[in-house]
Amino acid sequence: MRLATALSVFVLGAGGIGHAVVTSLDSGIGRVDPFKDMKNRPAAGHGMNLLLVGTDGRSTITAAQKREYHLGGAPCHCTDTIMLVHLSEGGERASVVSLPRDSYTRLPSPSKGGSGSTYPAKLNAAYAQGGPGLTVKTVESMTGVKIDHYLEVDFTSFMRTVDALGGVSICTPRRLKDANTGLDLAAGTHRLNGGQALQYVRSRHIEGDASADLGRMQRQQRFVAAMIKQATSSGVLLNPVRLKDVVSAVLDSVRADPGFGPGQLLSLGQAMRGFSLSSSEFASVPLADQGVTLADGGSAVRWDPVKAKRLFRAVREDKPLAPPHRAAPPAGRGASVVDVDPGRIRVQVYNGTSVDGLGKRVDDALRATGFDTTRAPRTKPALKAKATVVAYDPRWDRSARSLAAALPGSRLKAVKGQGATLKVLVGKGFTKVAPVRAEAQPKGAFNTVTGDQVVCP
Repeated sequence: MRLATALSVFVLGAGGIGHAVVTSLDSGIGRVDPFKDMKNRPAAGHGMNLLLVGTDGRSTITAAQKREYHLGGAPCHCTDTIMLVHLSEGGERASVVSLPRDSYTRLPSPSKGGSGSTYPAKLNAAYAQGGPGLTVKTVESMTGVKIDHYLEVDFTSFMRTVDALGGVSICTPRRLKDANTGLDLAAGTHRLNGGQALQYVRSRHIEGDASADLGRMQRQQRFVAAMIKQATSSGVLLNPVRLKDVVSAVLDSVRADPGFGPGQLLSLGQAMRGFSLSSSEFASVPLADQGVTLADGGSAVRWDPVKAKRLFRAVREDKPLAPPHRAAPPAGRGASVVDVDPGRIRVQVYNGTSVDGLGKRVDDALRATGFDTTRAPRTKPALKAKATVVAYDPRWDRSARSLAAALPGSRLKAVKGQGATLKVLVGKGFTKVAPVRAEAQPKGAFNTVTGDQVVCP
């Protein structure tokens, strides 16, 4: 959230407009000093490192909002989201590393004073125990990365900022439903208001999805990328009135360290003139196969000691985290997002009409969209098919839905024992093959994607 807003202001500053708006930030930001009395800190690297923290604060949310967006209950006064953002020297790249809130760590024992005694805990407990100061200290100890600035946002600020931007578009290839947050989105593209966006980034109990907090981190990364796209493409940055509304919404509940002010925003804006979605990359800390059971019965995830060390070394050394030669998915503009990569779906096409060459045209079009067709379409005009049918083995139902999305108006037909190859019977109602693409999957040792890969096409 803070990254998207900060980048928006950076670009504004780079354009040389809205100086009065930017310089007014200093009086509106709540201040907290997480670096006070800190000792034995890591050495500074290259570029700038910001710790972005989202808390579960909800004191200014209305009763109606609590009911509508399932925000009742008492806050735990802990961190819902923790992101380490590295802005490269020169401003040509932003690397966002999500730190699982359930990461295993050790915190100072509250009852032992300054004795140096520690106890096993989750990373998000650092905020509840020692606020921003202990949070920064713990993250620095775990990563070896020196934090230059600290930014904190709560539920209210998040919702108001999204609303001030006019909402944010996200895509999902499958239904997302979470009874805990009230999230219920059908497959497709949705424009979310502030409350809906909060449900989207908070959900960690999606029906049929066992990824829990790790899946939520990926959705949060996708949302930040969508926020950047909305802020940089909607005209907000060129409209001082709209920008002022966005900034005012952000400042309601934001806290930052004393050293983060308008001077830093303007100088960074000058450095980031050419920044784009493809300049942002999103990674997650590599995890070990086995977690840790804590004394209270809860479980924590443990970082992979070798891969995590490599990740944070790359951050300190200002190196990109995404694999080289990132290629965009081979789909045209307006491509629908589907659950399975078309390249993994084997398709046999049958022409069920008397139209000569229709089977070949459909086979060619599906192959051009990325599907693994047989290139040997067959003809069955005697069937006189009216609608186009996708026949599939129930074991490959996700592939079938992905293929059907590329054939508007088609219907699905389950055939037990058919096997992995899907069969398309082209009917008289066939109109076109629509472009589709799969959700970008994290790649490389650090599970990295770039911003242009994860926003709606």
